[in-house]
Amino acid sequence: MTAVADGTELLFNPPANGFDMEGTPVTVESVREVGPDTVALDLETPEGFDALPGQFVLLRAKPADDVISRHYTLSSPSVGETFELTVGVDPDGDLSPWLADLEGGETVHVEGPFGRVTYEGETDVVAVAGGPGIGPSVAIAEAAHEAGHDAVVIYRADEPAHTDRLEALEDAGATVRFVDGDADAELADAIATHRGAGQLYAFGFDGFVTFVAETIENTGGDPDEALIENFG
Repeated sequence: MTAVADGTELLFNPPANGFDMEGTPVTVESVREVGPDTVALDLETPEGFDALPGQFVLLRAKPADDVISRHYTLSSPSVGETFELTVGVDPDGDLSPWLADLEGGETVHVEGPFGRVTYEGETDVVAVAGGPGIGPSVAIAEAAHEAGHDAVVIYRADEPAHTDRLEALEDAGATVRFVDGDADAELADAIATHRGAGQLYAFGFDGFVTFVAETIENTGGDPDEALIENFG
């Protein structure tokens, strides 16, 4: 089954009498760098919030005069007192630089979780990540390992993030393959080699996940059996 999540940034202009921000207010517990132009936010878990690896939330914040909303996929393998979102920082963006500069203690609003691309601990996994797709990919691989299953992570990025978690997965017996951003042939080979090793997930922007789906089909697989989240 192929499922798609919209990763488009939405901009809201508040009315003259103010804007009642929707969603549940939560505290930003911490923000830390996890790679070049990449941060991880640990957010307070709202009451009744129960998300599976692969699901996403709608986060709303008001950096300046406007409320900005964006979807972010969870990058923590489970939800406890906090849960984690991985954010790629665009220096020219309206929201991500503001999030990256938070020090903890601030409030944002969340809705969710949403999404049908989930991992429930039942199978071996192959997680294929493009850019910010490494967040949910490493979370699913960690969840699989914790459930006693094998995991493969195929990660295309020129400047990788979450390398400490990926190294820990390798040390625990997972397979991790790094692919340069322009190495299409190497990415196709990695997908062809490992696609049958477990339930295949793919996370990334449109061009990336389209390439993954085409490669699955070109190598004799069925892309409809993959679980794909398109960030837009």
